[in-house]
Amino acid sequence: MQEGTLLDRTNIDYLPDVLGDGFKKSTLSLKDDYEGKVVATLIRRKSETTSSKAILYVHGFNDYFFQGQMAKRFNLIGYNFYALDLRKYGRSYGSHQKLNNVRSLSEYDEELNLAVQIIKSEMNNQVILMGHSTGGLIVANYAGNHLNSDLFHGIICNSPFFEFNLGYFKRKIGIPILSILGRYFPNRMISSRFSKLYGYSLHIDKYGEWNYSLAWKPFEKPKVNLGFIRAIHKAQNNIKNRLVIDVPIVVLHSNSSIYGKHWSEKFKAGDAVLNVDHIRTYSHKIKGAVTIYGIENGIHDLFLSREPVREKVYQEVFDWIDRNIKLSV
Repeated sequence: MQEGTLLDRTNIDYLPDVLGDGFKKSTLSLKDDYEGKVVATLIRRKSETTSSKAILYVHGFNDYFFQGQMAKRFNLIGYNFYALDLRKYGRSYGSHQKLNNVRSLSEYDEELNLAVQIIKSEMNNQVILMGHSTGGLIVANYAGNHLNSDLFHGIICNSPFFEFNLGYFKRKIGIPILSILGRYFPNRMISSRFSKLYGYSLHIDKYGEWNYSLAWKPFEKPKVNLGFIRAIHKAQNNIKNRLVIDVPIVVLHSNSSIYGKHWSEKFKAGDAVLNVDHIRTYSHKIKGAVTIYGIENGIHDLFLSREPVREKVYQEVFDWIDRNIKLSV
């Protein structure tokens, strides 16, 4: 990690965020890429008590940071809460860009490096990286590629995207072929197989309890480009090849996966996006201090599950932090 270089050339100015209620944001200017201008957005809500501990949250695919309740819960136990809207997502999306268009997950290293340096510069001596779904895959790979760092001290993975939720033939043959094609035709689009029913289980306009931007997190994301498939496939292979992580890591997932083509209440009681057996299997491949929890009746984003379930998630995470993460001084 090129510590001390990125931050030196960045001005950090926080402005009020769309979430209000103490949330602020700073736009991080990044290097131009194959689509032109690139930015990321760092969102912050500080604990009301003086603290030198922080969470850095990374969202998933077809997503952005909107989980204000989660931030406040971490604030209550004395953590300053930060979140990234990655390049080409949410607050960071530009009209000249394709949503979620990357060709390697290492492209996100630039905003992750910058974010953890900013967090440390703001007097946080203990930093835990937390990622949901694709964000979980991103932070796990980031940790594996930045061993012996003094900028983060633990990893929380919320239903990480460690494998495509497909049948055996498509996973073992179809995805590798698409990944190869993605090297040569990164902008070719294919079906994402992303179900709108998961979004229905979340949003207040349908069957859920959460209010968020459907422009930034639509119910359906019908297509993705082959470059994205290749980026995910390569990062997943790192997990399967026994990625080494040298800080404590906890992986949380639902106890069951949910399938169906029509809405039913079962979509509020299981993971409608990923196969939880895959998450469990590949979490065991990681070499390091790995803890794995299955959450009964949890949905894909466990922190958005129904209240009794998400209270269990918070308790498991907070207890794990108390047992495994020591304050760095």
